[in-house]
Amino acid sequence: MDAVQFLTGSLTSLVSYLIPFLFVLTIVVFFHELGHFLVARWCGVKVDTFSIGFGRSLGSWVDRKGTQWKIGWLPLGGYVSFHGDSSAASTPDRAALEAADADDSVDAASLFHNKPLWARAAVVAAGPIANFIVAIVIFAATFMLVGQTIMEPRVDEIRADSAAAEAGFEVGDLITRIDGREIASFADLQRIVSESAGETLDITVERGGRDVTLQATPRIREVTDRFGNTHRIGMLGISHDPQGDARVERYGPVTSLWMGVEQTWYVISRTLEYVFQVIVGAQSADQLGGPLRIAQMSGDVATVSFMALINLAAVLSVSIGLVNLFPIPILDGGHLLYYAIEAVRGNR
Repeated sequence: MDAVQFLTGSLTSLVSYLIPFLFVLTIVVFFHELGHFLVARWCGVKVDTFSIGFGRSLGSWVDRKGTQWKIGWLPLGGYVSFHGDSSAASTPDRAALEAADADDSVDAASLFHNKPLWARAAVVAAGPIANFIVAIVIFAATFMLVGQTIMEPRVDEIRADSAAAEAGFEVGDLITRIDGREIASFADLQRIVSESAGETLDITVERGGRDVTLQATPRIREVTDRFGNTHRIGMLGISHDPQGDARVERYGPVTSLWMGVEQTWYVISRTLEYVFQVIVGAQSADQLGGPLRIAQMSGDVATVSFMALINLAAVLSVSIGLVNLFPIPILDGGHLLYYAIEAVRGNR
């Protein structure tokens, strides 16, 4: 009986992680490949296959322009295949290109590798750009439909022997600016402080009707989130009353869209900063995650709410779009680097 319960529990746990993971991954991959596909069609490129997943097809259909849309049995990615490609990485098949040139039924100008340099670059860049656009739309929709919880950046508690205590903070201080940046909520404060461990910050607080400027250096600290994941962040050692003044604010379409752009840029900048710190040895790479880590995150976030899972999809969409722009040969960034070299050499 114990063995049956163990197997049942393990299977339930696996499914609870697997389904949210596949949901998130499918969203991210589909729109990435859709970006390639739409710009390729716009540029007059013949698309042979649009696949979500790899391997043997579980189902497929062919549209009126001859593109086969299919779902592979291994749902860990996807690809768009252009006529004349020899692989999912869009490696040109020279024999196929020569055969196509000799075949009157195939328009040579519709082949990806026969397109001018600007068109090939546009098709390749469209995938990561689509990822960024999807993230912006998701973030904007969240700000517009769900709203943002705004907690006043007021100090309700100061931990003894903390950076805040050392800097001279007092209970009741209202934080208004950090290094000249306006602080509108406690979330703004947390965001800046968490990424500023070891850096001295000029913090302006409103105290007794007048402005006071304090200097504080956030200390690095390991914290564990609700899912048991450990993060190293900067902390001042102050907290606010969760039962205090808080409001949910929804925004109009234009404001929400701009906030979506800002949120997307924040994820990009933080990712690049972290990668740089790993390269120079200032940060450990143990917080980078592969498919298993993403699956765990998806399952954990899915237990909170569907909107939390959708927002995770937005963050992962930004990350995958950014990673694809890295100059690695098999990724989009590798192709773009090659095209840049072609452009420098005067190829068209």
